[in-house]
Amino acid sequence: MGNQFYVAGERRAERVNDLFAAIAPRYDLINDLQSFGLHRWWKRRLLRLAAVKPGDTALDLCCGTGDVAFALAAAGARTTGMDFSAPMLEVAKARKVQGSRFKVQSGAADNPQFLQGDALHTPFPDAHFDLVTISYGLRNLASVDDGLREMWRVLKPGGRLLVLDFGKPDHAAWRGAYFAYLRFAVPVFGRVFCKNAAAYAYILESLQHYPAQRGVDEKLRALGAADARVVNFLGGVMSINVAEKPHG
Repeated sequence: MGNQFYVAGERRAERVNDLFAAIAPRYDLINDLQSFGLHRWWKRRLLRLAAVKPGDTALDLCCGTGDVAFALAAAGARTTGMDFSAPMLEVAKARKVQGSRFKVQSGAADNPQFLQGDALHTPFPDAHFDLVTISYGLRNLASVDDGLREMWRVLKPGGRLLVLDFGKPDHAAWRGAYFAYLRFAVPVFGRVFCKNAAAYAYILESLQHYPAQRGVDEKLRALGAADARVVNFLGGVMSINVAEKPHG
């Protein structure tokens, strides 16, 4: 039986929106628990790979509660965080008011900005951002291909695109152990802390339909990416795809 939050096609966005509405208040806590705090290190690694320069413009799609958007802003980028889920954005905005654990540069009280919107149809012009990032969001879009094309469209020539998400390890035994953890252990966190096991069982369901790091790398190369590469963690359990948009 499939997961109640996973459906292919036109209703994908509706179900994903329902999912994040259910887990928004405990999203950060459960991220810490299910990843043993490692998601913070993976996001810091994404920031280093982004190589932010002061004055860069950055778009963090599917920004959730704002971790990466706050970090980009703290590094000096004029950052827009965009997400489809209003409850997740409410948490991000509350964190901004209360003060993030990342120290945003002095004089940048309006940075980052948060915007509700669809990652497949952003309101930005072509070649608008120096950096485009998406963390744990590409897997949730109705179309991975359309999402990558939209990110590529708004990225400036010479800009960098980074995708952080769950991966599929090449080693069969390690992949099996990892999938078993996602199938049996992770839903327990959802049941205990959100009273909703299905919300976290969704991770494995969505990952099984996701092309993961190797598939995303192929799609970025097909778009014309220069210097496309994959950075794996823990044998491919988690990964970051990095690509640069060539000039011309």
